[in-house]
Amino acid sequence: MINHFSDALENLVSAELLDTEDKVTYWYEGYCPKTNQLLRLPRTLLVEKIAYQLMDYLQEIGTFQGEGKMYGVLLCQDSGGELKIIKAFSGLWQGKDNLRGWVKQIPGRKKFALAEKITLKELERIKQEIISLETLIIREEYDHLRKKYNHDYQILRAVHQERKKIRDKKRKSDQETLGGILLQEKLEKLAQESRKDDWERRSFKKEWQNRLSPFEKQIECANQTIQALKKERKELSRQLQLQMQGAYSLTNFAGETLSLSELVNKSFIPTGTGDCCAPKLLHYAAVNHLKPIALAEFWWGSTSANGERISGNFYPACVERCQPIMGFLLSGLGDHKIKKNNYEIDIIYEDNCFLVINKPSGLLSVPGRGGDNFDSVESRLNVMRKKDDFVKAVHRLDQDTSGILVIAKNADIHRNLSSQFAHRRVKKVYEALLAGVVTIDEGEIDLPLWANPDNRPCQEVNYSLGKGALTRFRVMGCDNFETRVEFFPVTGRTHQLRVHSLMGLGFPIKGDRLYGFMGDNRYRLHLHAREISFDHPHGGERVSFTIPCPF
Repeated sequence: MINHFSDALENLVSAELLDTEDKVTYWYEGYCPKTNQLLRLPRTLLVEKIAYQLMDYLQEIGTFQGEGKMYGVLLCQDSGGELKIIKAFSGLWQGKDNLRGWVKQIPGRKKFALAEKITLKELERIKQEIISLETLIIREEYDHLRKKYNHDYQILRAVHQERKKIRDKKRKSDQETLGGILLQEKLEKLAQESRKDDWERRSFKKEWQNRLSPFEKQIECANQTIQALKKERKELSRQLQLQMQGAYSLTNFAGETLSLSELVNKSFIPTGTGDCCAPKLLHYAAVNHLKPIALAEFWWGSTSANGERISGNFYPACVERCQPIMGFLLSGLGDHKIKKNNYEIDIIYEDNCFLVINKPSGLLSVPGRGGDNFDSVESRLNVMRKKDDFVKAVHRLDQDTSGILVIAKNADIHRNLSSQFAHRRVKKVYEALLAGVVTIDEGEIDLPLWANPDNRPCQEVNYSLGKGALTRFRVMGCDNFETRVEFFPVTGRTHQLRVHSLMGLGFPIKGDRLYGFMGDNRYRLHLHAREISFDHPHGGERVSFTIPCPF
C-alpha cells in the first residue's frame, strides 16, 4: 500500500504499476565527503510512471501550467515498511514555499529573510538607476547626431569623389595636349582644388567633433557610473549569497547537518543551491526518517528561456547546484544495487571477421562512464568469450535504440569496417514510429547538429557551430495519429535521427525521453536499426543483414 502526503494525489500509483519491472534509467550519485565512497539513488521506470501521473494531475488542475520549473517525486519507505510518495518543486511557486501537499524549502530562508528583503530593495534601486542611465535622452540625441554626421559625411565624400574623377580626367587630357609652363599651371590649379577638398573634409570632421564631444563625455561619465553600480550590485549579491549559504542547513541519512558554506568548499556557490527538488526531497526524507527508493525530476510549464528544458521531459541532477552536494545528501543511505537486466544478446551472424548482433532497446552498445554504465553488448560479449578474444563495436546505437550492431573480431577488421563507415560505404536503414502524422511521402532532412556543452547529452540544430547531418526518409504508412517511417542516414551524427525527426518532420520518435513528449508508450524508443550492408573485409563482396522491426 502507498500512502500519500497530499489528498489531491490519492491513488497516484496503482497496483498495476507496482507489478511492472522496475528498470533503472538514471543514477543520482555523488561521493561521500568522509569516505569518498560513490553513493547512488536510482531513477526507475516505476518512479517515472509516478511522475507521469503527477504530470497528468498538474495538467488536469491547470494551476501549474504557467511558470516553468523543475518538479520532483521521491518514492520512499517508512520505518514500518509502508511506501510513501513525497513531491517538491524547485525554488518558490508564485513567491510561496508553503503549499499543502508539497515539501517545503530547506530550513534557513526565514533566518535571513529580513537581510534578504533589505538587500533586494537595494538591488532594485541599483537596477532602476542603471536603467535610467542606460536610457538617458542624451544617448538618443547623440545617436541622432551621429547618424546625421555619417549621412552628411557620405554625401560630402561622394561629391569629392566625383570631383576627383573630373580632375583625373582633366589632368590626363592636359598631359596629352599641353606642355611647358601652361601644363604646369593647369596641374597646379588641379592640385589646389584637391587640397581644397581635403581641407573641406577636415573642417567638416572638426566641426562635428566639437558638436559630438560634449555628448560623448556625458555618455562616458554615465557608463562609468553604470560600471560602478554593477560592481556594487555584484558585491551585494555576493554578500546575500554568503548569508544564505550560512543559513541554509542540510541533513543527510547519517544524521549529519551542515550549512551550505560548510558543505561546499567554494568561494562562490551558485544562486539557488539547495532550492532544487532533489535536495529538498532528500533533506525532508532524512529528517523524517524515510528511506528513499527512487527519485525522478522533470520540467513542467513554459519552456525554459534558453529553450533547453521542455515540459514533460526528465532531466538529471544539475551539475552546478545539485551535483556538488549529492554525495553528502546520500551519506548514510547505504548502497543501491543495480538490478540485473535480463537482456538477451542475440547473435544473428558470425564468421572469422565479425559478428552481427540484434541489440535490445535499453542496453548500451559499449560501456559508459561509471560502474553503473558498464553493462553493454561489448562488455557482455567479453564476459561470454575467452579472455584473449577481441570484440569491439564498429559503430554504436543509442541505448534505447534496438537493432543491428556490428562487432569486429580483430583490430584489422575493426579498422577496415570503421574506414567503410567513415567513407560512407556502409548503408543503413532504420525504422521508426513517429508521434504524429507526417504529410509528405519522402524527402531529405539537412540540418547541422551541435552538442551544446551546457545541455549534454542533447544535440541541437545550429547553423554556425553544428556539423553537417543529412537524412533521407520515406513514409511507410500512418495509423492512429502515428507515422511509420524509414530513415536512410547519410551521415552518422549522435542522435541524428531523433533530432531530424523532431526538427525536420515536426514530430518526435515515439517514446523518446530526450526530445519527445508524453505519448501512449513512454517506456521505449520506437527506433530500430533494421538493415545494414557493407563490403566484407575479406574478399570485398557486398553483404547485407536485416532484423525485422519488433514494434
